[in-house]
Amino acid sequence: MSNGDDEDADEEGTPQPEADAEGDGSEPDSSAAEEGTDEAIEEPAEAEQEAEAEADVDEGAGAEGTDEDADTESEPESESADTEETGDEEETTEEEQTVEISAETLEERLDTAAEAVEAAETEADLDAVEADLDAIASDLEAADLPEPDEDDDEAEDPRGDLEARLGEVRDALQEARGPYAEDVIEAIESAEKTIEDTEWTERGREEVAAAVESFLDSAGEILGTDFEVDGDPGDLGSSVTALEAVVDAVDDADLDPDEDAETIGSLMDATADLSADLEAAEEWDDLTVVEKLRAQGFYDRLTSENRKDFPPELGVVRIAESENDPERVLMALDYFTSEFMEENCIEALKRMGSPEAYDAMTSRAEKRDRDAIEVLGKIGNPDALETLHEYIEGESNPPLQKTTLRAIGEIGSEESTQPVADRLVAEDPEVRSAAAAALGHIGDTRAISPLADLLADDEADSVRAAAARALNVIGTERALEEAAEYAGDRAYVVQAQAERADEALGTEPEPEPAA
Repeated sequence: MSNGDDEDADEEGTPQPEADAEGDGSEPDSSAAEEGTDEAIEEPAEAEQEAEAEADVDEGAGAEGTDEDADTESEPESESADTEETGDEEETTEEEQTVEISAETLEERLDTAAEAVEAAETEADLDAVEADLDAIASDLEAADLPEPDEDDDEAEDPRGDLEARLGEVRDALQEARGPYAEDVIEAIESAEKTIEDTEWTERGREEVAAAVESFLDSAGEILGTDFEVDGDPGDLGSSVTALEAVVDAVDDADLDPDEDAETIGSLMDATADLSADLEAAEEWDDLTVVEKLRAQGFYDRLTSENRKDFPPELGVVRIAESENDPERVLMALDYFTSEFMEENCIEALKRMGSPEAYDAMTSRAEKRDRDAIEVLGKIGNPDALETLHEYIEGESNPPLQKTTLRAIGEIGSEESTQPVADRLVAEDPEVRSAAAAALGHIGDTRAISPLADLLADDEADSVRAAAARALNVIGTERALEEAAEYAGDRAYVVQAQAERADEALGTEPEPEPAA
């Protein structure tokens, strides 16, 4: 066994020899006692050893925990040191790169890239150069180059010069690429559009057809395929269809810009010839006015016997009017822009009143052309009323309103009765007179009452006379009676119309229409 001091020593982790423990015990009296004593001595010794082992383990664990804490505390310091060291290295690297990217270095790299463009033989070579140019562009953006003095117009600008040089090399790179099959297809489709959109002369159509035939022969020889125009060669639609067949063949050939460069180049040459031939073909815009008119037969009716007027185009217009041929008059109106020729053409159309002139005059009337509106009145097509009714609304432009009201009256549709009657209260007396006259020509008996009111109440004698005249034109018994009441009117113009109505009543007036 051990005394208290020994236990304290054990707790402190200091081992004591077994002899000391035995020396502290009592002296044995017998062998049994000795055995018991020996066992008693051995048990504390074993317990003491176990306690010492546990103490050692605890101390070891404590030491390890202390070491781990120490390691944990030291790790952030180490990481911080590493981060600072890495940041210093990166900063140093960036500074070194900034120093290395100079204007001279970039210029040398651009020179090398330009030489590589000239030496490139394949698309892959050009792709490599393009990658180099992209890298140069990135370095140029990152480079710390001196900026020019804004106040000095002649100051050097390294960055601007290098950017311009970079653009030149990129342009050279793009020019070195191709041609591609897509370029051939685009050129052919452009030719198709030219053929379809251009107004060709008769000779021009023949030239276009010949140009397409020549191209088809060339393309067929290059691609080893026969191309033909199905149908009439003069039908340019068939020519376009044949060109579309070439486009399909080029697309199906899957031509490689490197391996099939010669084939693509030959096709590009052929399409260039086609474009040149189409450019040379005669179109209407290439002709003078006289040539265009001659090509359309404008002068065919003009002979030495009937050539009496000057210029000869005026003679053609007069001959056309005498033959009731509005097409030639419209042709002259379309091509000749002089005021003299336009006036003669319009007057001829007014006298003719041909329905064939309706579309051309409607187009002009939509621009508020008063002459064209007059022609529409002579033609008498009610379809024009939708446009004409708009021109008599409001108080603006009395001259246009008067012209339009006359045209509406000549068309004579009862559809216009109300819109025209609304103008009987217009501010301009001439517009009121024109409205009254138009109602007379329309002849709708619903206008009798408003015309009678106008005759009775309007302050302008010219307007009252127009109302009386309109009642006479309507000509029914009721209309004549309304007008005849003013036979003794103070205004002679009104009195004259009243007397006319009175005379008409003495004969057989127009019967009132059935309700």
